[in-house]
Amino acid sequence: MLISTKAIVLSKIKYRDSDLIIRCYTEKRGVVSVLLRNVLQSKRGHAKAAYFQLLSQLEVVMIYKENRALQTIKEMKTGYLYETIHTNIFKSAIAMFIAEVLSGVLQEEEENKILFSYLETTLQWLDSHSEYTNFHVLFLLKLTKYLGFYPDISTMGHPFFNLQEGKFVAREVHNHTISGENIVLLKQLLGTTFDDLNTVKIKSKQRQSFLDLMLRYFGMHLGHFKYPRSLPIFNQVFN
Repeated sequence: MLISTKAIVLSKIKYRDSDLIIRCYTEKRGVVSVLLRNVLQSKRGHAKAAYFQLLSQLEVVMIYKENRALQTIKEMKTGYLYETIHTNIFKSAIAMFIAEVLSGVLQEEEENKILFSYLETTLQWLDSHSEYTNFHVLFLLKLTKYLGFYPDISTMGHPFFNLQEGKFVAREVHNHTISGENIVLLKQLLGTTFDDLNTVKIKSKQRQSFLDLMLRYFGMHLGHFKYPRSLPIFNQVFN
């Protein structure tokens, strides 16, 4: 069947000599893998491959077949043309990191328009704003809302946060509880929007510490989650 849908590129790998396999998150079918034949063989093909940079937002018409591992794209065009994400070295680093995280956490082959809208609008926000240093931290925190383990804000009166339970608690539990600067930052970010993000001041080491914390949180709640391989490079860029 033919399906018209928006799509966000999560990853691409070379297949054989001239083909690419693209993994996308789509508005109507969730995670979909697509085989692009002969795109590395000609100038026209290379132009087509240029559409599929990390986190590119596309509008595609797919020839979709149930239970098929690799789908086929019949038509495509840019859905939103980034102005800075692929040209700014720091935003490109954020895009690489976020794409790897999303590749690891998004597994479902089903429609989730609310999650897709979150990804679509936040990436457009990143593209259009000049104050974005803490974007990835808030992005991951808010992403947990759509993955089912957003922190229980009704318990925010307690002084510690239990990563395993996903809520604030009165007592510290070894290895699973955070406190100190990270708990202050967590509470601050839980009450922050992307438009107010520039009011949150985080030093480099604290940002890295909190990012490690968020990745631990993902790991505890998603059995298939793997730490991003791009993390060391990402931290180096932002330090």
